[in-house]
Amino acid sequence: MELDCPHETPTREGPAVSRECPPTIALRQAISQILHRLTVGREARRGNVRDAVFQDISAMIEATECETLFEGSGAPNRGMPEMLGELAKALGRYADPPREKEGRSDGHSEVTEKAEEVGLLFLKLLGKVEAAKNSQDCRAWKTGLHHLAGPIYIFAITHTLKQSWTSPRSRDVAREVLAVLLQVTNCGSVARFLRGENEDEKGRFTVIMELLKPDLNKESWKNNPATKHVFSWTLQQVTRPWLNQYLEKILPPSLLISDDYQTENKILGVHCLHHIVLNVPAADLLQYNRAQVLYHAIFNHLYTPEHHLIQAVLLCLLDLFPILEKTLQWKGDTARPTTHCDEVLQLVLTYMEPEHRLLVRRTYARNLPAFVKRLGILTVRHWKRLERVIIGYLEVYDGPEEEARLKILETLKLLIQHTWPRVSCRLVVLLKALLKLICDIATDRSLTPEPIKTALLQEATDCLILLDHCSQGQVKGLLAKSLQSCEDSKVVDCLRKVQQVPEGAPWDGT
Repeated sequence: MELDCPHETPTREGPAVSRECPPTIALRQAISQILHRLTVGREARRGNVRDAVFQDISAMIEATECETLFEGSGAPNRGMPEMLGELAKALGRYADPPREKEGRSDGHSEVTEKAEEVGLLFLKLLGKVEAAKNSQDCRAWKTGLHHLAGPIYIFAITHTLKQSWTSPRSRDVAREVLAVLLQVTNCGSVARFLRGENEDEKGRFTVIMELLKPDLNKESWKNNPATKHVFSWTLQQVTRPWLNQYLEKILPPSLLISDDYQTENKILGVHCLHHIVLNVPAADLLQYNRAQVLYHAIFNHLYTPEHHLIQAVLLCLLDLFPILEKTLQWKGDTARPTTHCDEVLQLVLTYMEPEHRLLVRRTYARNLPAFVKRLGILTVRHWKRLERVIIGYLEVYDGPEEEARLKILETLKLLIQHTWPRVSCRLVVLLKALLKLICDIATDRSLTPEPIKTALLQEATDCLILLDHCSQGQVKGLLAKSLQSCEDSKVVDCLRKVQQVPEGAPWDGT
């Protein structure tokens, strides 16, 4: 590529332009031509033309001295650092994956090739920055790095994450770019790169969000399938006490992604919202009713049957409840107000009772103990429905791992411990369900591993012991005849454990 330096001509700006050194003028002209070829028309996407463009950029970087590459930040138009920043943005966009259409992704093999080429160019640019840092003659490298760091970071994260548009080779190049970027910026980790080394130091998170902002609005966020992943991954690198200062920048895109019709995007958005809940002070979330907005946005996802989404939603809600309930005040002379936790548990139990899909049943059962712990004695409000769910789930085989039944037994133990005054009137129903489970497990000839069977029998026995404590020894009396007539050794062993617990002996949780 021929680079011609224009003749000096007088301008209204005065002699400033004429005093500018010819290498800088030639370099600006070269960058302008390259930007034009990268951004205008489809010529740059053709193989031969693309190779020529990258060869020109590579040759330009190698041939230019550090002083020339980073000088001119005070020029009348745009200085070299600003132009390098524009070049970095254009190169990053050039290597972006194409928009996904109807769940199919095309052209990803071409994207990986572009990413490798762009990554190598970024390594050369960062090498120039490193050389400028070590040179006493070039002091403008910080300005150059300021304009380069954001676009290079976004490129690196786009192609470091394991996605359909990346390959092992492109990920290796992107990881190397990220490592060199952190080295040049003197940051020991991505988190420090984004938030600064300490609370008082300003990081680059704001710069990154400003660069992502045009692609994170309602009309454009699906144009580039990498944007949501870069945003989510970047967000989760920033934690307390830094994250709250960026709340206005991160909350709208998180809600936008979670509100999508695709389950994958819903889960990604909920993970972002969960990170915000965990790392932003409650006072900031309660301000302007943000916590309520979060609650309603997340709660609506419980109506979907996808077990991965339900798991993400329930975990997020369980961490949001303490924040929402800070505003609730209970006066001793009135009934305690119904909480958001009550509302969610009521809906969960409504869906659990008729649910037949094993993966969804396991997801609900996995989170049920946390709700009982959260509500404590107030779980009595849901006793009737919990009883039906517990008995129904204990009757159904859940596969070799028996995750659902183990979690239901854990729930029952917690329920007895927290609401023991109400247990005696349900003693017979619960006793029958537990004895039936013990007999089923003892005679089970399925592929369930022996350690799992042992765990189930132990949990069921613990529940019987708790029931006996709550009923002042009634369980021992009811089991006496069964112990005499039972012939199965495993069942007898469980019943004897209950009988051998002395009256009034201390027991966990009672």
